[in-house]
Amino acid sequence: MDLRKLKTLIDLVSESNVSELEITEAEGKVRIVKSGGAVVQQYVPAPMPAPAAAAAAAAAPVAVAELPAPVAAAPTGHVVKSPMVGTFYRSSSPGAKAFVEVGSQVKEGETVCIIEAMKILNEIEADKSGTVTKILGENGQAVEYGQPLFVIE
Repeated sequence: MDLRKLKTLIDLVSESNVSELEITEAEGKVRIVKSGGAVVQQYVPAPMPAPAAAAAAAAAPVAVAELPAPVAAAPTGHVVKSPMVGTFYRSSSPGAKAFVEVGSQVKEGETVCIIEAMKILNEIEADKSGTVTKILGENGQAVEYGQPLFVIE
């Protein structure tokens, strides 16, 4: 779904009496919810089925029980979270050394990673001094707003 269409849908929901709108297309699913004057949007890309798995699923229907999602333990220490949606990079270029590793000492204001958003590379700084104990983001993977990236103790 292109950005213009998404923007139009958000504007329509915010200007109307509709409180929730959900649209499913080939590219994915968009859900727009109006809550207290603000419009919240959620985009879920459609999963790409593997050809062999799709053929097997079509040949023999199988009952699937939904299992509860495992609850991840909250990391101890200070969590550096993503301030935006984008692509997470641990270094300034593919062959360069990572900004920080597990065990690295960081100072407040020191760059710990880069998040690329709309072709702009944004340096993300540590908001606390300490030792990096966990790196929760995967290099080159998409991150969401507020997603934990690092744990600093």
